[in-house]
Amino acid sequence: MLPGIYLAHNGGLTVGQREIAAVLYAGRGCAITGVAALRREGVRLRLPLSDPVDVLIPAAARRLSIGFVRIHRTTRMPDRPWRMDGICWAPPARAVADAARGELELRDVRALVADAIQQDKCTVQQLAAELRAGPSQGSGFLRAALDDVIVGVASVAEGDLRKLIKRGALPEPMYNPSLFVGPDFIAKPDAWWPDAGVAAEVDSREWHISPADWERTQARHARMSAHGILVLHFAPRRIRLDAASVVAELRSAIEAGQRRPPLVIRAVPVR
Repeated sequence: MLPGIYLAHNGGLTVGQREIAAVLYAGRGCAITGVAALRREGVRLRLPLSDPVDVLIPAAARRLSIGFVRIHRTTRMPDRPWRMDGICWAPPARAVADAARGELELRDVRALVADAIQQDKCTVQQLAAELRAGPSQGSGFLRAALDDVIVGVASVAEGDLRKLIKRGALPEPMYNPSLFVGPDFIAKPDAWWPDAGVAAEVDSREWHISPADWERTQARHARMSAHGILVLHFAPRRIRLDAASVVAELRSAIEAGQRRPPLVIRAVPVR
């Protein structure tokens, strides 16, 4: 066992060294989970590298959390951990669920769930199974994030938009549907009100990482406008800090759209 004082002082340890130290302390039969496991799996995370290393150990084992090592006794050790560098790691879905039940904020959990799914590290069904199998305590954020994903919300910013729409008592839109005129694909807006022909887009260079992505956003806007769609664009920061104005603009656009004949546009929901 490593001396407790070594684990209590994390200075100078690299990411890989922290995981090795945690496993040496936790002992045989342990598995690293949470943010550390997701980072090792290659999930792109927007979380600091200094997070604790979460380690699962069998319920009968005797270890206490110390320093940067956070011990979790469980009767539900992963059935199929993956092994790399001599260390057992929890599967991605289990790691996401364990991280979501930790000390993260809702926005962090939304980002974690969205990133893991978009990078094909796990599926919605696998996360839902982990939600059902794991403890209910601390699962509220994971449940909310999965609810967002199930209706089609694909990012943290879109989750903020959905929350604002609900809080503003606006009609419930479709999220990320594919829009067609006849056989021709038009676009996949972040939110879509079919009876009004209104689309809302969450747009910012924060979410479009290259000039090419930004240009595609503008081209998508032009295609939708050409078919009579009322397109509103909102920056993530404005959704968070100027919610009343965003709700008012959406409500005005929806009411205006509902006063005209419906557009001949077919919307295919996210599957």
